[in-house]
Amino acid sequence: MREILTDLEDDIRLSDADPVRRAQKQMLKPLPKRFYKSADVAPVDDGYAVNLDGKSVKTPARKPLVMPSEAAARLVADEFARQADVIDPATMPVTRLVNTALDGVAADIQAVAEDILRFSASDLLCYRADTPQSLVERQNEAWDPIMGWVRDALGARFVLAEGVMHVEQPREAVAAVGIHLRQYPDAFRIACLHTMTTLTGSALLALAVGAGEIDVETAWAAAHVDEDWNIQQWGEDHEASARRRARFTEMKAAVDFLHTII
Repeated sequence: MREILTDLEDDIRLSDADPVRRAQKQMLKPLPKRFYKSADVAPVDDGYAVNLDGKSVKTPARKPLVMPSEAAARLVADEFARQADVIDPATMPVTRLVNTALDGVAADIQAVAEDILRFSASDLLCYRADTPQSLVERQNEAWDPIMGWVRDALGARFVLAEGVMHVEQPREAVAAVGIHLRQYPDAFRIACLHTMTTLTGSALLALAVGAGEIDVETAWAAAHVDEDWNIQQWGEDHEASARRRARFTEMKAAVDFLHTII
């Protein structure tokens, strides 16, 4: 079968991590035309594959695009099915996530887990405003319940600080997060968690979503408390809003995929 995913992912058009700039780069040259009629899911020995016109899809590194559950594979197949005249990878966040998990994360899961730990050591939720009072109250309302869950469920007590000066977190707190990460032993789960962490700037929010403590909308709102306060004061920047919408699409894709494999 034509290696369409390899063609797409190897292209410089997908080199930018920002989804809006990536989409802009994709407009510089024509997107490949859709060449298949059907996108389906089929059971294989080690999970479920995605087939285009009966032929299995492979990752950019030419690994079988196989997922651990039928529901997970269906998310990818649906993205292929939704493509119209051309194949636009900007509209396929789950497929890109699966490719990343299989071709990248699987090679060194521990390194990805350690990156999540680094986020927790300087987590967004630990840095609070001292003024104005309205922002302080919004942060407390959105973030304190998550910190309470982290304390009670993970046994991790993080230190809160005012301002942006770095505060050293207790080793025991970071170690507790590391222990909890053992619940994400495979490349798919850790890739989802890492995506949520980098998009929100908070490993603790990502862990809360992964545990089912909060939903994706609540986590996203919590990650943007400061931004939303600034919008209320100074107005909305349309380009920034477009980037935020695109990033939420990536976030929701990670959460939806994680829910199909836990």
